Amino acid sequence: MTHRGSRVLHVGSLARVEGEGALHLSVHDGAVTDARLRIYEPPRFFEAFLRGRVYTEPPDITARVCGICPVAYQLSACAAIEDACHVTVDPALRELRRLLYCGEWIESQTLHIYLLHAPDFLGCDGAVELARTARAHVERGLRLKQAGNAVLELLGGRAIHPVNVRLGGFHRTPTRHELKPLAEQLKRAADDAWQTVSWVAGFDFPDAETDADLFALAAPGTYAIETGTPAVLRADGTLSTFPLHAFLDRVHEEHLPHSTALHSTLDGRRHLTGSLARFAISGRWLSRTAVEAARAAGLGDPYEGVACRNPFRSILVRAVEVVYAVDEALRIIDTYEPPRHPHTEVPPVAGTGHGATEAPRGLLYHRYLLDSEGAVADACLVPPTAQNQGAIEDDLRRIAQAAIDEHDASDEELTRLCERAIRNHDPCISCSTHFLDLTIERT
Repeated sequence: MTHRGSRVLHVGSLARVEGEGALHLSVHDGAVTDARLRIYEPPRFFEAFLRGRVYTEPPDITARVCGICPVAYQLSACAAIEDACHVTVDPALRELRRLLYCGEWIESQTLHIYLLHAPDFLGCDGAVELARTARAHVERGLRLKQAGNAVLELLGGRAIHPVNVRLGGFHRTPTRHELKPLAEQLKRAADDAWQTVSWVAGFDFPDAETDADLFALAAPGTYAIETGTPAVLRADGTLSTFPLHAFLDRVHEEHLPHSTALHSTLDGRRHLTGSLARFAISGRWLSRTAVEAARAAGLGDPYEGVACRNPFRSILVRAVEVVYAVDEALRIIDTYEPPRHPHTEVPPVAGTGHGATEAPRGLLYHRYLLDSEGAVADACLVPPTAQNQGAIEDDLRRIAQAAIDEHDASDEELTRLCERAIRNHDPCISCSTHFLDLTIERT
């Protein structure tokens, strides 16, 4: 049966992502001529209502941007404001921040792998159906997520929108005794993380490749999470870095009529943040166990600077990152010595500060302008999903075109394939607003 006539396809909403949106796909005589990821959630105005707030408030306010990755927003805000105030946080507190972030990586990446993404590879409509057919796997995923939540609860005060984070560090820091049960739970989680890699390595991955520039933080000597310098890996293998204060000179945002999220380009080109970018740029700094996991999963040898450019295989990289986050959390706990004070004092200073961290979905940038009394005069937040929109739309064009060329894919097949392609990037649509109605026009 041919599908080259005119037709329009609608999907009410995209399942297994956070947020709502739509996709418009135009096909003319078998050729995909347009793919627009239309994010239509109402703007949330976080940047606007940050203006005039006291400089100590953004970490708590911005945590409400996302219930899945609040730590990313809190620590990006802290980093930017501390930069504006010319404050360097005590190294022991920086390590505790990294431990907190590891907890978020564990719970968020595990949530995506098991409950949002794996059903696509196993022919299930969702996690409930997957639990019926692969109960032991889902239970393993829930145990892993609980381990990540335990880190957030101990260091952050609670798993969602932590309340223990503040400028300069924490309101309270844990004792070594309090960390001991957490270490035992994480040791058990290490086995679950390794088994997760083995499980997803057996999935069938469609052929696909992105030629977008890969964009992530880099911190030589460690796998960048809570700090680093922006690094760009071009499709030709060229790697370069630039100072964080130049972020908005290099990353340009513009409003497009079909989206309430701003579209971004890096030096005028599409770019992609997230696990694929981190692995390509910093894979050599993974822990030994995570490197072994990457090799076992068929991702190649990170020590050789390999890059995975198949978005469908991003689930593999996320699984490897969970192995790393567990390893890193255990390392920090093992060497932990309680700091003398729970936070470094951050007195207000008039100026501009920049901060960026690696949220599970990719690089998150904050910039704040403070006045002499410590009020926020201006704020700018650039989330990873907004940055990834252009690359996602390009993926959709390529993948849909390949399916049409290979077997003149039906509306149902294209819908399922496009949904999978979007979930490859674990989009947080609610974070990006400033999904999926799918419309395909064939002429």
